[in-house]
Amino acid sequence: MTVFGRKPVLEALGDERLAVDKVIVADSARGPAVREITDAAARRGVPVSRASAHRVKVLAGNGKQDQGVLADVVAPRMRRLADALATGRPARVLLLDGITTPANVGMILRTATAAGVDGIVVPRRGVAGIDPLVIKASAGVAFHAPVLRCATAEEAAEALRAAGYPLFGLAADARRSIFTAELPERAAFVLGGETHGVGAEVRRQVTHWVSIPMATGVESLNVASAAAVLCFELVRRFHPNGWTVT
Repeated sequence: MTVFGRKPVLEALGDERLAVDKVIVADSARGPAVREITDAAARRGVPVSRASAHRVKVLAGNGKQDQGVLADVVAPRMRRLADALATGRPARVLLLDGITTPANVGMILRTATAAGVDGIVVPRRGVAGIDPLVIKASAGVAFHAPVLRCATAEEAAEALRAAGYPLFGLAADARRSIFTAELPERAAFVLGGETHGVGAEVRRQVTHWVSIPMATGVESLNVASAAAVLCFELVRRFHPNGWTVT
């Protein structure tokens, strides 16, 4: 995972659970914050190299927020969806489709990880990338979330169906409630975008539609809030005693 921005890079260096491969600093970057980063890297034995400001922007893929510094961080639970399906097959998976607000993606990563969801598919296209805004919204949990990568949500839906997963989509007008529907132990749950919901391509792959009951005429929840309801309904179903805190 490439992390850019001075505070996110410093937070990554300060997290002893994370392996940081290298730090790259722009030639033009100076000041106390940069010295703090290079000192933190030195304490952990992480190599620091200098590059042109343009090169840093290219590597970060974001010319407005890189602040002249980036780091390559080994996210221990991030892997390709294809690899996850080939080895062990995660039991409960979230599939993000068209969610473009970084705060929503970050909060979903935090909630799903807290609820013990086995995989969160974050496609490279059509969904907000895991950048400093997502990391901030997740309060750093994005580094440790069980993220599964693929190109598109449509590709993920097809792969999950081929692997035998039923796909449950959340829709306000679905007749069955998430609280009463039969949910198998191995299933994938699609969370659609903030404006248009589940996209047409993925919609064709959905096998079951479920809703979160709303009172007093409220149409729906924010997608991150809906994800929280879903995730902890899964906890209630499959982990009724929760987890032992150590």
